Amino acid sequence: MMEDELLKRRTQLARPDVSIEEAQAILAQHYGLSGDLTELGSQQDRNYRVDTSEGPFVLKIARAEYARVEIEAQNAALRHVATRPDAPKVPEVVSALSGEEIVTAAVREETYQFRLLTYLDGTPLTRRRHLAVETVAALGDVAGRLAVALRDFDHPGLERELQWDLRRAGPVALHLLSAMSDVDLRKRIAEAMVGAMRRVQPLMPDLRLQAIHQDVTDDNVVSRADRSGRLIPDGVIDFGDVLKGWVVADLAVTCASLLHHAGGDPFQILPAVKAFHAVCPLTDAELKALWPLIVARACVLVASTAQQLEVDPENAYVEGNAAHEREIFDVAVSVPLDLMEHAIGEAVERSPQLSPPGMGRRLLPELDPSEIGIVDLSSLGPHLPADRWHYEDTEALLLQSAARAAGAAATRYGEYRLTETRLLQASAPRTFALHVDLCLHGQTAVHAPFAGRLHQRGGKLIFSGEGLHLHLYGVEAADLAEEAFEAGARIGVVPGDPSALGFMRVQLCTTPELHPPAFAASHQAGAWCRLCPSPSPILGFDCDAALPDAAGLLERRRRHYARPQKNYYRTPPQIERGWKEHLFDVEGRAYLDMVNNVTLVGHGHPRLSAAVGRQWSLLNTNSRFHYAAVTEFSERLAALAPEGLDTVFLVNSGSEANDLAIRLAWAHSGARNMISLLEAYHGWTVASDAVSTSIADNPQALTTRPDWVHPVVSPNTYRGPFRGEDSTVGYVDAVSRKLADLDEKGGKLAGFISEPVYGNAGGIPLPSGYLEAVYAMVRERSGVCIADEVQVGYGRLGHHFWGFEQQGVVPDIITVAKGMGNGHPLGAVITRREIADALEKEGYFFSSAGGSPVSSVVGLTVLDILHDDALQENARAVGTHLKSRLEALGDRFPLVGAVHGMGLYLGVEFVRDRETLEPATEETAAICDRLLDLGIVMQPTGDHLNVLKIKPPLCLARESADFFADMLGRVLEEGSR
Repeated sequence: MMEDELLKRRTQLARPDVSIEEAQAILAQHYGLSGDLTELGSQQDRNYRVDTSEGPFVLKIARAEYARVEIEAQNAALRHVATRPDAPKVPEVVSALSGEEIVTAAVREETYQFRLLTYLDGTPLTRRRHLAVETVAALGDVAGRLAVALRDFDHPGLERELQWDLRRAGPVALHLLSAMSDVDLRKRIAEAMVGAMRRVQPLMPDLRLQAIHQDVTDDNVVSRADRSGRLIPDGVIDFGDVLKGWVVADLAVTCASLLHHAGGDPFQILPAVKAFHAVCPLTDAELKALWPLIVARACVLVASTAQQLEVDPENAYVEGNAAHEREIFDVAVSVPLDLMEHAIGEAVERSPQLSPPGMGRRLLPELDPSEIGIVDLSSLGPHLPADRWHYEDTEALLLQSAARAAGAAATRYGEYRLTETRLLQASAPRTFALHVDLCLHGQTAVHAPFAGRLHQRGGKLIFSGEGLHLHLYGVEAADLAEEAFEAGARIGVVPGDPSALGFMRVQLCTTPELHPPAFAASHQAGAWCRLCPSPSPILGFDCDAALPDAAGLLERRRRHYARPQKNYYRTPPQIERGWKEHLFDVEGRAYLDMVNNVTLVGHGHPRLSAAVGRQWSLLNTNSRFHYAAVTEFSERLAALAPEGLDTVFLVNSGSEANDLAIRLAWAHSGARNMISLLEAYHGWTVASDAVSTSIADNPQALTTRPDWVHPVVSPNTYRGPFRGEDSTVGYVDAVSRKLADLDEKGGKLAGFISEPVYGNAGGIPLPSGYLEAVYAMVRERSGVCIADEVQVGYGRLGHHFWGFEQQGVVPDIITVAKGMGNGHPLGAVITRREIADALEKEGYFFSSAGGSPVSSVVGLTVLDILHDDALQENARAVGTHLKSRLEALGDRFPLVGAVHGMGLYLGVEFVRDRETLEPATEETAAICDRLLDLGIVMQPTGDHLNVLKIKPPLCLARESADFFADMLGRVLEEGSR
């Protein structure tokens, strides 16, 4: 039973029973206002939004059981905060016609207390499933600034009996649990509350008291969108729980509310903790109390909701919050209290220095440290060629192999194991090893590294000493009946014959009764290391892996790598490995690569790797030497082109290919003028950049073109001036007018260059018959027609090998690169003999790497893989399936304006309005960032950067396509910001 009967009675109160009509009568009588009322949620008050001709207000109705002085304290707190610099926005109190700020009135013989506040406009966070890191941090910042603003506020009404006061969480929960019918849940809550309060109790004398809001939650803040479109809380509403309480309790309430946005990961609250601490620094005692108080808040929430639904079953607000409050509780109790204490300390840089435990004896004294082979299972490990990391028995086989060679073998502690990665997973896998696995001969003796006791639990031995517990798998105990062992005593052996090899796992843990995980996710690794320190001191040899430093590497890159050479993402993962359509970072996280059109046949293809390695071992020189590969590759390319295009130049990039194509047009025509499309991108050399007009790639593109470049309106059938299937005439006329203008000025035409599918805008097909009409006009003027197939060609479209086939035309010059070398610097220009020969008037042509033996072998092998693995057919089948999945998202989400393209060159265009087609640029950037969090690499494209350009390796599996569609749907459903 609770000692305080007033507090007990308050936990049983229902909301005031005041209808909309009755509330309207109160408003008219006491405030002279009329308008439309909409009920707002509350647990024990009743609140209405009031929309009047004078603006919106909130009518708050409290029961008479709450003392007037308590409500006066709420009004006083609002006024106080409004005067404090840097405080968040808060509502204003509106006086009644009588001048009173609190009106006492009876409704159906029940007395209530009425107040009117201004309505604070903004977006609440509670129904948003996902909150960006910036939003989480901003919520912590708002809570911290409000705590600072209330620091010097005092009022008699702050001394109140309230069930939400975490100083009383224990007795409140016990009282509420007495009426809970769910026995299992009641037991879980009771155990969690006891554990939490046991941690808080000794800290209570050191927890600061002041006026606190006690309810700065996702439900009680309003937010604005920042420049990137992310919601940033900047106002606080509902001061109904204001009281004198622990400062840290204010943050605990805020953090608890974030747990149902955390995707099951309690570490997601840490940006809020860090931001709060930055403006309202917490003491060491408060930092230690924070997580137990979060657990206590979660317990009270769930128990209080159950109680409230008993007394007020019609309360839709409470019922609607029940599910996410249960989620808050489940997440709060999913991790050890010690773990979160360390995580919070690390977040605010207040953790003590981690030092290895002091131990004087070796666990395996008979083992010679010089005869131990260390197995590297990281993403760069030499023991994991091709896809060997993917097989279940890989670790055991590698350990056995190393042990046979060296006598014994061990894995590394603190290593991010590629063997533990998981493909197509939305959360970071647990890859950080918190233990060491060993492969030893049977009957190897195991000795106590410190004095302690031995017991068995769950298939393992646990040797417990003073503050340290050694978990051992694969060890046969010497004598479990023995009371205690001195340091150095024999405690067991590796079972089996001495000639046979056995496996043993060693893990240390500082927390008793904890069954520590074998691996941790990368963002939790630091905190877990404090609970599970390295066993290197008791093993007697260095088994610690060096931690990767992606941030330091990025800083070094920026120090020496030219700034115009950008990288994806503000905080990019360090990618060091790939396999098929998957990329792997140094922390063992797998990412689905949906943007890398350079890697046509997939990452790490063993056939390509073997061919390149063999050729490197034989010869690599330049194409002026005579060797077979350059001839064979040139023949293969010519055979893929339409009849008549039988002459090949080999170069090292798409930029070089397009540059050469323009030079060929000049040489063949004797003219300089080139027609190109607006919004296009063709490369970075002087000539290829000149015909590139994409302002996404070059913001000054439209004002810096040389006078020989004549851009025409891009035939964008989605957002261009002419739209839909009947737009051909309009776009052809635009070219005709440009050519007529050039004719009138006496200018001769060298040629026309375009992508045959509008790649830079996300794969929009050109209007039917467009190229046929344009090519005819260009050829009438002796110009050359160039098809830039660098992005869209080589089987990527699935239905066609070349993009120009979709238009039913044959160009004079084809340029291709990127995928034809699968990442190797390789490009080609394919044309007619007479066009190629025209270049000899300017001298010979030479590209050092373009036709080298290695480059030629790369090109040949890629073509073989394309054919043998049926990758064009895969692009058609998987691309068709993926496009239908993406179009289905368009039916659900208005942000999806259109899905462009074919095969595995697709574009999803995001718009804020499907009528005006206003580009959703910021939203697209946020979607790409969120997709990275979910394990997908994606980047925006187009002049407005509002298109997802989907161009993965052509080996993309159907399940990978489904994962991408599922995750994009999740982002659109939950929100990316």
